[in-house]
Amino acid sequence: MAVELALVSDTHVPSRADAIPTWVQDRIRAADHVVHAGDFDSAEAYDRIVELAGGEKSLTAVVGNIDPGSFDLPVVERLRVEDATFVVTHGAGPRRGYRSRVAGTVREEAGPEALGVSGHTHETLDEVVDGVRLLNPGTATGAPPGSEATMYVATVDGASVSVTLHSDEGE
Repeated sequence: MAVELALVSDTHVPSRADAIPTWVQDRIRAADHVVHAGDFDSAEAYDRIVELAGGEKSLTAVVGNIDPGSFDLPVVERLRVEDATFVVTHGAGPRRGYRSRVAGTVREEAGPEALGVSGHTHETLDEVVDGVRLLNPGTATGAPPGSEATMYVATVDGASVSVTLHSDEGE
């Protein structure tokens, strides 16, 4: 049976955005599991995502480079869904080398057959880099330097993973 994942990142509430858009909240609530690739920005934003996900067991999350030091989240997390493995990391660091850095983390953690989910750039990405499929859902709130709210919904059926981009424009 297929499993639906809401892939989000870079909410940046409240420093760069006031709130998570209603359509993003609705898609998070509807998902079987939620993945957040860091930069919640505040404990309140984290708590809101946990609530929308239906509890911490329905959320896989990592710390971003601007998250409070009090966050007890890993830098890298693995998630197995059906026959697919996801490696989640924020991807913090310079823009130059971002794709290779994230692909390297995925390969190191789980091998090239895993999918990488990262954030940091506020730009969507669905690309194969060094043999690894990388997904960056952009920014769920349109936080600068992003220009619109974006997220992915991934449908996992066995080892097959299909991804649909959702944005302000399409909602």
